[in-house]
Amino acid sequence: MYNAVFLDRDGTINEDVGDLCSQDKLIFIHGSIAALRILQEMFLLFIITNQSGIGKSVFSEEEFLKFNEYFKILLKNEGIAIKHIYYCPHTKEENCICHKPKPYFLIKAEKDYDINLKTSYVVGDHPHDIEMAHKVGAGSVYLLTGHGAKHKQELKLLAHPDIVADDLYEAAARIVKKVNRREVSKYG
Repeated sequence: MYNAVFLDRDGTINEDVGDLCSQDKLIFIHGSIAALRILQEMFLLFIITNQSGIGKSVFSEEEFLKFNEYFKILLKNEGIAIKHIYYCPHTKEENCICHKPKPYFLIKAEKDYDINLKTSYVVGDHPHDIEMAHKVGAGSVYLLTGHGAKHKQELKLLAHPDIVADDLYEAAARIVKKVNRREVSKYG
């Protein structure tokens, strides 16, 4: 079984500029590329993102998929391999099976890629990312980038994240440190 890190996209890897589907609005958060390089040394990388812009007809699913390919190519050019980008095209009001915090895509990745969710992490800037992680027993990392600082008070209403980090780079360093400590204690 493999360990994975499941990342939110907007506000976690790149700046959250609203319904993002435009190459000219894509800005990577400082340190996020370096963080992904660090994480992929120990984990398979996945993105799970709610993209209600499709459901609200802000952009089409075809436009989103084209942007996704551009996004993956940019990361590949930086030496980063994203195993899969899972996305929910629905609005929250549709109450579908795949909208975060529902763990549909985590369970799908577990089956499709032989992932051990108990030794994997979910990283994001929304309380629903933390809630989704807790539903499957994965580690949870809350970022203060994107909407993170704004929604931090909501965390008190939910289960607490395992890690709260200023950004993805700090999160990557803390995840690696935690995994290394676990390995040492296992063999020490």
